[in-house]
Amino acid sequence: MQLTAAVSFLTILQDESVSIHAYTHSFLQVILLHLEHRDTGVSNAWLETLLSVIEVLPKETLRHEILNPLVSKAQLSQTVQSRLVSCKILGKLTNKFDAHTIKREILPLVKSLCQDVEYEVRSCMCRQLENIAQGIGTELTKSVVLPELIELSRDEGSSVRLAAFETLVNLLDTFDTGKLCHGLYGIFTPDQHLRFLEFYKKLCTLGLQQENGHSENQIPPQILEQEKKYISVRKNCAYNFPAMIVFVDPKNFHLELYSTFFCLCHDPEVPVRYTIAICFYEVSKLLNSGVYLIHKELITLLQDESLEVLDALIDHLPEILELMSTGGESSVQENKLSSLPDLIPALTAAEQRAAASLKWRTHEKLLQKYACLPHVISSDQIYYRFLQRMFTIMMTNNVLPVQKAASRTLCIFLRYNRKQEQRHEVIQKLIEQLGQGKSYWNRLRFLDTCEFIIEIFSKSFFCKYFFLPAIELTRDPVANVRMKLCYLLPKVKSTLKIPADKHLLQQLEMCVRKLLCQEKDKDVLAIVKRTVLELDRMEMSMDSFQKKFYEKDLLDQEKEREELLLLEMEQLEKEKQQNDGRPTTDKMFEKKRRDTKTPTQSLPKNIPISVPGPPSVTPSTSKEIKKSKLIRSQSFNNQAFHAKYGNLEKCASKSSTTGYTASVSGLGKTSLLSLTDDSFRTRNASSVPPSFSPNTTLPSTSRGTGNSLDPKSSGSKDTQPRKATLKNVDIFSCFLTCNWIYKLVTVFPSDVAFNGSLLTAHCHMAGWVMISMLVVLL
Repeated sequence: MQLTAAVSFLTILQDESVSIHAYTHSFLQVILLHLEHRDTGVSNAWLETLLSVIEVLPKETLRHEILNPLVSKAQLSQTVQSRLVSCKILGKLTNKFDAHTIKREILPLVKSLCQDVEYEVRSCMCRQLENIAQGIGTELTKSVVLPELIELSRDEGSSVRLAAFETLVNLLDTFDTGKLCHGLYGIFTPDQHLRFLEFYKKLCTLGLQQENGHSENQIPPQILEQEKKYISVRKNCAYNFPAMIVFVDPKNFHLELYSTFFCLCHDPEVPVRYTIAICFYEVSKLLNSGVYLIHKELITLLQDESLEVLDALIDHLPEILELMSTGGESSVQENKLSSLPDLIPALTAAEQRAAASLKWRTHEKLLQKYACLPHVISSDQIYYRFLQRMFTIMMTNNVLPVQKAASRTLCIFLRYNRKQEQRHEVIQKLIEQLGQGKSYWNRLRFLDTCEFIIEIFSKSFFCKYFFLPAIELTRDPVANVRMKLCYLLPKVKSTLKIPADKHLLQQLEMCVRKLLCQEKDKDVLAIVKRTVLELDRMEMSMDSFQKKFYEKDLLDQEKEREELLLLEMEQLEKEKQQNDGRPTTDKMFEKKRRDTKTPTQSLPKNIPISVPGPPSVTPSTSKEIKKSKLIRSQSFNNQAFHAKYGNLEKCASKSSTTGYTASVSGLGKTSLLSLTDDSFRTRNASSVPPSFSPNTTLPSTSRGTGNSLDPKSSGSKDTQPRKATLKNVDIFSCFLTCNWIYKLVTVFPSDVAFNGSLLTAHCHMAGWVMISMLVVLL
């Protein structure tokens, strides 16, 4: 009856069946009367009802009806049950009054109950100190509550000490945790510090020393329960390991905590290893230059038989590997791998274990994290140990997210590959095995790869190698491939720049027209129509910078500059290797040649001479220039290249503008526009190092490189100049042509290599134009 009544009174309050005033007048006294019922269950039921009522009662009612009588109820002359009830009521009342009232009327009762003669009362009041601290604020907590907690932590009763410890832990969020820990660190004596450290070490190996001869089926239930507790303790120790590094100071890690860390990484239970794998990145950051001490543990966790442990570790794998490669004693880039000899086998083994399991999300995440490897290990290591594996996953794996992850990582590997021959081989494989593969599934993956190429590389790179192979799939026999290509076409068009890529734009438009006219699949045709509308609404990017595309153009220019610098770096490194590998006699002979011949003749043939200078340049000056270029390329300093690239853009914009003006006017359209485009393309081609030209086996659709002359032979005077037709040229086109030739001669900067034979042809043409003008004027 009492329990039912207590629940009913609480229901009336929660349902707001009566007003607060009526509830106080009719029910509050009944609740207070039964708080000291001789049956503990009944007393607790009425107490829970009262604690809920306190939340809604006004302050004056609380003061007169509850707080004032509580002063007498908390006295030592009252029963233990009465004092226990008073402790819980005080904890609830703290949030209802201001700090001044709490300090004057409630805190004296709290102190009295904390010093009660009964350990049950002290323990109960100790657990209410958390609520009281939240009500009085940080300052009063420090001056009133903390001294009581310290006193209770030394209590003779174990339950009181436990309550004090739990309350202190719960109050950590109230204080500045860092300052509190730092203060405790200073308070500890060396003996206390050592005692805590040794106790932590024992907890980390708790339960591992016990061995029994029972099999798992024969272990008694109580022992199994105890082992679960031991595992939980070791797991919590692993979770708090970074804090212990701070406690002992990272400088003392090797002497004080390395053996403990080793035990946690080799713990027989998966939850413990899983937790320490989560903390591995924090440990690496704390050790800083001492991170080399835990190299072996990284390899151990990478080779862990549990994929859960591997999954926890790879969340921060890029950051961990970066710390491993730059921290400690091996911080030089050339020696990245020397400090991690087992890293590559461990990474490949981890990927193979993930691939063999059914946990494809772990496999996908691991492949995504492998994108950091170009910053950690050498380009050759990636090429021989990881690139082919990415190809295999793309072509054989049955999980689409895994295939896409492998494709994107492969593109990043290609982006940072430093050897042109290897890059061409990868590009050729992508086109032949995926883009032209027999399986339509491989052709779909090729389109995914094209999307990643557009994202990661510059526009010119995509147009040079992947534009034509991509749009050729408009003739694919499988509707799904054509459909996916239609979705990709807007991104493909966004890589074009006008007027340099006008011929590619024409081919794109031709493919789209064929799709509109010849497509028989109704689903594909519907997508083609929507794509055509989207393509029509797109604004084309120009060769020169435009305000609306400024940020995108700037980013693309940066990508293209980095790609050119990679090629230049490769070329200069080859030159350095050749010079370093020559015999002494060859070097002496070369020195004599430099003394007797011009610098240009003494340079090796494989050096791209993109900055022509006067023939009187001394050998030492040339040598210093090459040395500075090598240093610039190796450090990826883009500022030195910026001026030259800016001049190229400036010339391109001026030349293109002249050609475009002639074409709009309709006068001399054929001859003038063709001369403008071809001459500018030849100049662009001659300003790029020879190593940038693609292999003959690869499809090349680079801007302006289709009909340009070979850079190696462009400087020869025996080269036949391009013939220009001057038939049907009127006087206005003559003026435009002369104006264009004048700009061509005056605008081109001196630091860009120029085709001498082409300039000769233009000068002959200018002469004929002048003669024609004189004839007309006469």
